[in-house]
Amino acid sequence: MSKKTFVLDTNVLLHSAQSLESFQDNDIVLPMAVIEELDKFKKYQDELGRNARQVIRTLDALREKGHLGEGVSLSRAGSLATGKVTITSAHSNNDEINKRLDDVFNSTFSMERADNRILRVALSLRFQGENVIFISKDINLRLKADALGLKVMDFEREKVDYDKLFTGRQTLNVKPEIINEVYQSKIIEVGKISALPNEFVILESEENTKKTALTRMRDDGRLHLVDPHLDGKQLQLTPRNKEQRMALDILLDPAVQLVTLVGKAGTGKTLLALAAALELVLHQNSYEKILVSRPIVPLGNDIGFLPGDKEEKLSHWMQPIFDNLDYLMRSDQKDHISSKKTDNLIGTHRIELEAITYIRGRSLPRQFVIVDEAQNLTPHEVKTIISRAGDGTKMVLTGDPNQIDNPYLDAASNGLTYTVERMKGLGLYGHMTLEKSERSELAAKAAELL
Repeated sequence: MSKKTFVLDTNVLLHSAQSLESFQDNDIVLPMAVIEELDKFKKYQDELGRNARQVIRTLDALREKGHLGEGVSLSRAGSLATGKVTITSAHSNNDEINKRLDDVFNSTFSMERADNRILRVALSLRFQGENVIFISKDINLRLKADALGLKVMDFEREKVDYDKLFTGRQTLNVKPEIINEVYQSKIIEVGKISALPNEFVILESEENTKKTALTRMRDDGRLHLVDPHLDGKQLQLTPRNKEQRMALDILLDPAVQLVTLVGKAGTGKTLLALAAALELVLHQNSYEKILVSRPIVPLGNDIGFLPGDKEEKLSHWMQPIFDNLDYLMRSDQKDHISSKKTDNLIGTHRIELEAITYIRGRSLPRQFVIVDEAQNLTPHEVKTIISRAGDGTKMVLTGDPNQIDNPYLDAASNGLTYTVERMKGLGLYGHMTLEKSERSELAAKAAELL
C-alpha cells in the first residue's frame, strides 16, 4: 500500500489537538496558512485556543528533532511509525506546476483567503504525483477540494454509530408468572438474560403485552423492580411514561454517579434531572448543592459583553433552567411564589449556575451537577467536565444529538453520544434514551415532523 500524504485544514487541529497522532504511518503536510491561523487562535481562552496552543507546542517539540520545512519524523521511542510532518507554503519549485496552479486559482480563487492557500498546497502536491488526501471539517471547503479533483475526508477521531447508540433499555417477552414473581419478590434471577449494569429490562407478558414490569440490572447480577411509586416522594413531578420512570430511577440512585439522558425536545430530560436534584439535595440531603451548566455556543463562548455580574449575564442563557425550576417549585399555580422559591435557592447557593468556560480546573465534591445541552460539547470537553467530579458527586448530562449548534460536531461525534458509547457497561453509569415528547401535542408533532 502506497504511503498517503494528508493535508490538514486548521479546523482539524482545532477539533482535536491529538489529530497529528492519527496519521503516523503516513505523511502530514501543514500549509503555512494553517500555522498563521493557529497563531490567531492561540490567544483564545476556550477549547479552540487550548487546542491551538497544544498543537503549536507539539510542532515546536518536533522542530527540535529536525527541519519542519523538510519534514520531521513522527516516530517516538519504541514506535514503528514511518510518517513525517512537513510545513510548506503554496509555492512550488517547479515552474510548470506553478503555472498550472496559477491557471486554476488566479481566475477563480482569492489568495487572500487562507482556505484557498491551503487548497493550493494540496493541489500542488497532487500535481507532483503524491497520493494526496485533503482532511477538513469544513463542508464547503471539502466541496471545493473535490471539485478540484482532490480526495477529501472529514476528520472524526471519536465517531459513534448514532443509529445504533445504546438506549439504556431492552424489552423481553416472558411468561405471565415471571411478571407476577417480580412484583412479589421485587428481585428476580436473570437466568439467560443478557443485560449491562444499570440497563433496564422491560418484562412483557407473552399473553398480554399491556402487562409489564420495569426492572433494572444491578451490581448483584439480578433484575430489580423499578419503584412504581417514584412520584409518591416529595418530587413535584409525576412521570408520564415508562421512559421517564426509568430515567428517574437512575437519577435518584446515588450509586449511579454518572447519568446521560438523550432525547428530542419536550421529552423531559432537563425537567427530570432538576426534579431529581431538588429531591436529593433539599429533601434527602444526599448532596450539598445543585450545579447547573450549559455550553454558551450561540454567544461565541463569550458572555462578557452582557451587562451585570456573572449571574446576571448567565441569567439570559439559563432561562430554560429557570422555567423548569419555576414549574417544579410552583405552589397552586402561583407563579410569584415559585419565582421567590427559585430566587431563594439561588440566593442561599443551594443552586449554582455556571458557564462551562469556568468549570475547568475546579473540583466539585458532594454536588449534583447537571450539564444541559451537552450535545454541543466535544468529547474532550465532556472528559474535562466529568473529571471535575469530587467525592460524592453525581453528574448528569442531557441533550439532543439531533440539535447541535457547534459547527464542527454532529450526532456521531459530539461528547454526549461519545460518553454513552464509552461508559456503557460500568456499574456507576446509567443511561436512558427518551423518545416520547410530553411537552404538548404541538411540541411532539414539531419534533417529529419538522
